[in-house]
Amino acid sequence: MATSQMPVATEPPGKAARQWTFRHPLVIRVAHWINVVCLAVLLMSGLQIFNAHPALYWGSKSTFDSPALAITDDQTDSGASRGVVQIGGRTFDTTGWLGLSTYRGESAARAFPAWITLPASQNLATGRRWHFLFAWAFVINGLIYLLYGIGSGQLRRRIVPDGDQIRHFGASIREHLLLRFPKGEEARRYNVLQKLTYLVVVLVLLPLMLLTGLGMSPGVNAAFPFILDVFGGRQSARTIHFITVNLLVLFVIVHVLLVIVSGLWNNMRSMVTGWYTIEPDKHAETGASR
Repeated sequence: MATSQMPVATEPPGKAARQWTFRHPLVIRVAHWINVVCLAVLLMSGLQIFNAHPALYWGSKSTFDSPALAITDDQTDSGASRGVVQIGGRTFDTTGWLGLSTYRGESAARAFPAWITLPASQNLATGRRWHFLFAWAFVINGLIYLLYGIGSGQLRRRIVPDGDQIRHFGASIREHLLLRFPKGEEARRYNVLQKLTYLVVVLVLLPLMLLTGLGMSPGVNAAFPFILDVFGGRQSARTIHFITVNLLVLFVIVHVLLVIVSGLWNNMRSMVTGWYTIEPDKHAETGASR
């Protein structure tokens, strides 16, 4: 991403010119870590809520006999219990992690296992309280980030690709597949794949997640019933909510993996202190010296 373009220190003469740059302002760093906490609680409490009725449908009603997806348990021909994921007309044995898992030393029939739900025991009321509390914390934090990002210009620089980045889109994909990451001046901004991904997350996934979630809230639904109509009914909104959450989880997994392989210490330091080191681009230096 575009950040402060102010190199503060370089290596001593005779060594490669590694530079420091101030990458993340305080507001962005604080908002990032608040989001980490909020999303973790939202995911775990959301899975607790899903466990109360672990099936997805389309439309305004629950068609119990033909769910689009269901996570449940049944018995094998020998009478043993097993966990099952049903997608359309196909079923998959998921014993041990979905549908049937161990809780306090005993097998328990539940969609998602206890270690990933909040609370661990099956308690819908407590799960809903955690979920809505942190949903509003997430919304407020997001609004602060959005207002700051627009006012400071950070949002545009962080999620909108520059023209030259768009032209080198294919090259960026190739570099990522080879686990080669920008160095030198190019490392001062996020690359085109990062920007486009954040653009989709900010403009598509997060609004869909929030609107479908708010639409299912009884209070919001009573005041703004048209929200569910936009998504084709309560069950459709619930299904879209589930899909967008899973896409966000996938985004987080990929994001964390890239943070690790591109330099865990450097990336973590920049998100804690704001300071990021830029390694020299040896290829650029070689080309410039010719």
